[in-house]
Amino acid sequence: MRETPPRVAFFTDCFHEVNGVALTSRQLDGFARRRDLPFFSLHIGPETKVVTEGPVTTMELKRSALSISLDAGMYFDLLGLRHLEHARRALTAFAPDLIHITGPGDCGLLGAMLAWQMNIPLVASWHTDLHKFGARRLEKWNRSLAAASEPRILETLTWFYGFARVLLAPNPELIEMLEKRTCKPAFLMQRGVDTDLYSPSKRDRTDGVFTIGYVGRLSPEKNVRMLAKLQRPDVRFLIVGQGSEGEWLRNNLANAEFTGVLRGELLARAYANMDVFAFPSDTDTFGNVVLEALASGLPTIVTAGGGPKFLIKEGITGFVAPDVAAFVEAIDRLVANRDLQAAMSRAARQYAVGISWDTVFEKVYTAYNHALYCGNAVPRPAASIITTDASGTRR
Repeated sequence: MRETPPRVAFFTDCFHEVNGVALTSRQLDGFARRRDLPFFSLHIGPETKVVTEGPVTTMELKRSALSISLDAGMYFDLLGLRHLEHARRALTAFAPDLIHITGPGDCGLLGAMLAWQMNIPLVASWHTDLHKFGARRLEKWNRSLAAASEPRILETLTWFYGFARVLLAPNPELIEMLEKRTCKPAFLMQRGVDTDLYSPSKRDRTDGVFTIGYVGRLSPEKNVRMLAKLQRPDVRFLIVGQGSEGEWLRNNLANAEFTGVLRGELLARAYANMDVFAFPSDTDTFGNVVLEALASGLPTIVTAGGGPKFLIKEGITGFVAPDVAAFVEAIDRLVANRDLQAAMSRAARQYAVGISWDTVFEKVYTAYNHALYCGNAVPRPAASIITTDASGTRR
């Protein structure tokens, strides 16, 4: 096995947007730059261009007018494959060892096509439960159709992911599902958090009013209407984000502040000014915002569905609620017991401080190494990249 790091071409469907896939993509790009790793990053941008800075080449593609809206700030270009030849030339000049895609979006399809045409090993990471996403959207029109569509969408998705040599997923349940359905090895690709940016020290609110916070898209698959069940006379809400459910929430949440989308220091301050973080989604595969909330010292309540539950130490950093009644009960406990809230706040911060993006991506590069050299054997870390714990242990 060679000691030089693999030349990775990364095709992501989100980069500049405000969502978990985009955040993870930017952090992976930043990791490659910090480590001086050969890295080709292809994503959507305001104009089509190729820029090389040291070992990192960035290719941005402009979407066409025939792009359909999937959600706030998210699109699929029906003419995305028109970039195929241009991308092939840039990719040939970079000479990648493998291609990593983040899903079946316009850029992901482009990457998968090029991997097949150029006979380059393909790695695919699962970020979004699109089958649940699609079913939630269809529920507005036809519940029976929504229920019938979810398994069909999942079957199509896993067929697509089956073309990859190695799969990455953010939680153990998804790893098990992907390995079972695709018969391909799957490895854990979690998320990190910037604990300098997200910190309780950013709090500047002194009024003492108990504040329930939410950060994320205001959309059906996030189950945000459940927030209305958490209302109390002595509680207010701080809602960060935008989406199709925003109007409903404004009409049904009393004593609530809606900030829209926030970034950077403004977002960090918003988190720090909350007293508890409520995340009612049962479709998220990981929950970047949950990790940011924990880093900000927030006891966090999540549902028993999806990946966020794996981030919570029950009764210590937050609560995992199996149903709406348990969610409401957890809120009531924290509102009534400020000492409990303070103790869980300290524990949440302590837990988050131990999680870094660099550790996450060192393990991703171990999975790349497996895709290139290890066949079905247990992967070994590339010595020139992995500097901390990178045993390659799956799950």
